[in-house]
Order: sequence, then C-alpha cells, then structure tokens
Amino acid sequence: MLDFEKPLFEIRNKIDSLKESQEKNEVDLQDEIDMLEASLKRETTKVYTNLKPWNRVQIARLPERPTTLDYIPYIFDSFIELHGDRSFRDDPAMIGGIGYLDGKSVTVIGQQRGKDTKDNIYRNFGMAHPEGYRKALRLMKQAEKFNRPIFTFKDTKGAYPGKAAEERGQSESIAKNLMEMASLTVPVIAIVIGEGGSGGALGIGISNRVLMLENSTYSVISLEGAAALLWKDSSLAKMAAETMKITAKDLLELNVIDEVITEPQGGAHKDIVFQAKQIKQSFI
Repeated sequence: MLDFEKPLFEIRNKIDSLKESQEKNEVDLQDEIDMLEASLKRETTKVYTNLKPWNRVQIARLPERPTTLDYIPYIFDSFIELHGDRSFRDDPAMIGGIGYLDGKSVTVIGQQRGKDTKDNIYRNFGMAHPEGYRKALRLMKQAEKFNRPIFTFKDTKGAYPGKAAEERGQSESIAKNLMEMASLTVPVIAIVIGEGGSGGALGIGISNRVLMLENSTYSVISLEGAAALLWKDSSLAKMAAETMKITAKDLLELNVIDEVITEPQGGAHKDIVFQAKQIKQSFI
C-alpha cells in the first residue's frame, strides 16, 4: 500500500469489518455495505485519475510491478533466451533472445530487475554492466543479419556506475549502442515498462517508436541524482519528480515518445494479463 492509497485501504477495511459483523451476528448491514462500496468506487476513480508525478514514480518502483521476463510469455511465443557478450560474461541485468510475435520471428531485449532481495542482488537491481550492453548489441546485429524486428523493454534506474563497470568501458559500451542502433536496418520498438533512467535506459532505447506504460517514468537522470545535483539533497526526489517532466503524459506532449499505453487502476501489477494484451496490441 502506497501513501496515497491509504484512504482506499481504510474504506476496504470498513467494508470487510461490516461483512464479518453481518455474517457473525446475523444482522442486515447490506445498505451500509453498498454505500461504502459505492464510496470506494468513487474514491478509487478519483485517486487514480489524479495521480501526481511522484505517485507514478512510486508505482513504477513497486517490487510487484511486472518485469521484462513477466511480460514475455504473454506477448511472445517460443521465446529462447540467449546469453553472453562473447567477450567477458553474461549479465543477468540484461536479458535477450528470440521469439515469435504473431508467427513472425523477432528479437527481444530488456533490462531485468529482481523480485526480492536475493533476486535483486543477482540482477544487480536491473543496472547493467558493459557486458550487458554488449550482449544487447550482439543480439541486435544478429537480428539485423536475419531481418528480425527488435523489441526492447526499458526498466532501470540507470547503468551500473561501479568501478569495475567503468574499468570495462561502461560509457563506451552505451555510446557504441547509441551509434549502432541509429543505423540498424530493421524496425526497433522500445517500451518503458518501469523506470527509464538516464543512459542506462537509452542504451537499448534508440528506436523507430518509443512507447510508455501509463505509470512508468523516463528521465535523463535518476530523481535522487537530480535532487543531489540541483539542491544538494537527494531526499528532495519528490520535488525533482514534479519539475522534470518524467511522466508518460508529459513526454507525449513534448513529442519525446510516440504512445502511452493505459494501465489497470492501481498499476500494471493489478492485472498483468490485461497489461500484456495492451502492450501486444501496440506492438502489432
């Protein structure tokens, strides 16, 4: 439960309490329950149609929010994951492979964050190393060779900024991806499904079309990083969210993206099947 969802949680608790009391004491409380359910419906619509940028950031960062690997089985058929950059190692923060979309062979690439602490450590919280971007580029060039369209899923706070990553050429690997993607001869469609942070997201984001889920964010720098630079205080991330124009609606108005894909009330995690169908429809 997020802060702005507390009023809805309280109404649901009252409804559950009345239902329990009605069943336990054999009294008719249906009128009160109906009134509260109508109130819950009104408040739910009010809350989710008036979300602030920081509210959307909170939804985008939810551990329950679907990841690239969550969406793939619902959108693509016979997906086979491919590993390694053929230079150093495989990077679990960047996944990619081959699948079918409506019978056509395609290449799928995406950033992959974890679902819990152990998984996040394994996936490095979705922050790829240079080998992750080199793996992505290897798969893109392979897709070009075999004339396969490319679909990329962006979901990262940014590329990993650690010492080892810099030693192995983090900036160079992202820059090379930008250059190579700009000259690909096959169609590329990119979608932001969570956080699209900085060059980390852009490293797989140069495309013919850019899509965003309604509650995802796309920014030139992480909100905490922007707050630290602008106001010397990373705790002012909420203020940065209000000023940086990072939401799908803002970016559509600025012509940074091409399409906003609607989400179920409360976010994509509420109904992944519905959300995957919406994404697939936009892909086709």
